Amino acid sequence: MSINNFQSSAIDFAKSDLVPAIIQDENTSKVLMLGYMNKEAVDTTLSTKKVTFFSRSKQRLWTKGEESGNFLNLKSIELDCDNDTLLIKVSPEGPTCHKGSDTCWGGDNKLGTLDYLEETIKDRRNNPDDKSYVSSLFKKGINKIAQKVGEEAVEIVIEAKDNDEDLFLNEGADLLFHYLILLEAKGYTLKDILKVLDGRVK
Repeated sequence: MSINNFQSSAIDFAKSDLVPAIIQDENTSKVLMLGYMNKEAVDTTLSTKKVTFFSRSKQRLWTKGEESGNFLNLKSIELDCDNDTLLIKVSPEGPTCHKGSDTCWGGDNKLGTLDYLEETIKDRRNNPDDKSYVSSLFKKGINKIAQKVGEEAVEIVIEAKDNDEDLFLNEGADLLFHYLILLEAKGYTLKDILKVLDGRVK
């Protein structure tokens, strides 16, 4: 549900003053942590756009990141069918767990294959290998990289007009791969593009 349309009064606090809040990354869909909120914590989260819990150990409101700087930026908030559990989607700043991992279950918060490709491309740029195609593109400069993206874009358009599914999908993979190289060359990542798309949806 849109942040602007959500009201804490919709939550059923009759069963308990605290309701569980499942925190999920908006881009990767990974569950990052579980916390608890009272009405004040929900209202504070909605007003500041920084996820705030009620700390059962400290017995006070606690904004995630208030000490570490690893804030959870609010993107959306939903209620379950019983109106007593929250699903909150966020854009995390840094690791979520206080022990330093991306999630409170020790897992990483990545997009899988795309994250692996981005890391590999970055490594090929920072640690050039004469045998690496990616390293050779970075060596030739931004104009050559941009040219390759253009060539791959033209090739996928050509294949889109035919009915060869295998060629079309492979050209699509080539285009995405070279676009990731271009993003790295410009100092961006796919997550920056997702943020732009998210802004357009809102």
